[in-house]
Amino acid sequence: MHTYPDAWSVARALTPDEPVILNRPHAAARAARFFVEKFPGKPLYAVKANPSPDLLRILWDNGIVKYDVASIAEVRLARATLPEADLCFMHPVKTARAVREAYFQHGVKTFVFDTAEELEKIVEACRSDAGEAATDLRLLLRLRVSSEYAELSLASKFGCDLGDATALLQMARQHCDWLGIAFHVGSQAMSPFAYVQALDRVRAAIAEASVVIDMIDVGGGFPSIYPGMEPPPLEDYFQIIHQHFYALPIAYNAELWCEPGRALCAEYSSLIVRVEKRRGDELYINDGAYGALYDAAHVGWRFPLRALEDDLRDPEEEFAFYGPTCDDADYMRGPFPLPGDIQAGDYIEIGMLGAYGAAMKTGFNGFGDAEQVIVDDEPMASLYRGDRERPASDNVVSLR
Repeated sequence: MHTYPDAWSVARALTPDEPVILNRPHAAARAARFFVEKFPGKPLYAVKANPSPDLLRILWDNGIVKYDVASIAEVRLARATLPEADLCFMHPVKTARAVREAYFQHGVKTFVFDTAEELEKIVEACRSDAGEAATDLRLLLRLRVSSEYAELSLASKFGCDLGDATALLQMARQHCDWLGIAFHVGSQAMSPFAYVQALDRVRAAIAEASVVIDMIDVGGGFPSIYPGMEPPPLEDYFQIIHQHFYALPIAYNAELWCEPGRALCAEYSSLIVRVEKRRGDELYINDGAYGALYDAAHVGWRFPLRALEDDLRDPEEEFAFYGPTCDDADYMRGPFPLPGDIQAGDYIEIGMLGAYGAAMKTGFNGFGDAEQVIVDDEPMASLYRGDRERPASDNVVSLR
């Protein structure tokens, strides 16, 4: 990839007709080092957030050695990219063939389940051709927890109810070398106390099951910064998780894991788009709901943005976006603040799209091409630069 100083330089040099993805390796490397150095356990990168091989190698080079893979395609990609990585199959619903390939061909030992049927599937798929049971399985029961502190809920699709956890933990303990409990508080959790509630539920499950627990996986949910979403420092999350983890009735050498996706890669990428038409307060741009701006269209996510023009003088106004396809649903309500004299032909940079943005682009309606380049400047927002200020009175996390 070619390297440029910043988005302005890219727009001037390329005058692109198609969107351009701007990657910032230094931002992803900084986020990885932050989690490796400060999280009181072992971080796994959730590959689904952005499966770019370039990004995977950046994270590996900066200390992320475990990866949360959620499909056999992700298993193959991660193994081909990072032969030495520890891959963990964290999707609670898998095909037997996928489990068998992951275990026997790619060395995956860690699997998640949330039902007796899934547990049985994993155990049977990992038997040898002679019918011998695997002796090195690491199994995690996914527990359903609240998503009330998260911007996007993950509380309904996966996870067993607390009342079912006892039997499932006792069953799994008979089939594995190493047993854990996992949960997910939802995407973009805006309060550290999301993990307090979840870990209290974990405590209840362990107490009722009376089995040895070797690992607790607090999942993802660690936030990034977006307009209208200013989370507390991640250190607050880590502190609360650490204190509640050590109060659990678990093995003395039990491990603590987390699965950041968004928090590791959101700052990695931004996007340059061009305004193709203006109609009042609506701008027609060349990316949208079927491209990197899926979240802006479908869940009303707001991203930071700036016009890449030197001649815009009017005060900011609020705009909505239409994407390039023929579908009326290719619409992003925003509001997106931009100079009031923006017009067709002008370029805009949209930030914080490293998580899910580039990963969700499609080729619908013939659109979707996007060149990728590297830029050296800082992302539009960051949790990791050390320049965020909080009032002193708000700088202590209390558990009381």
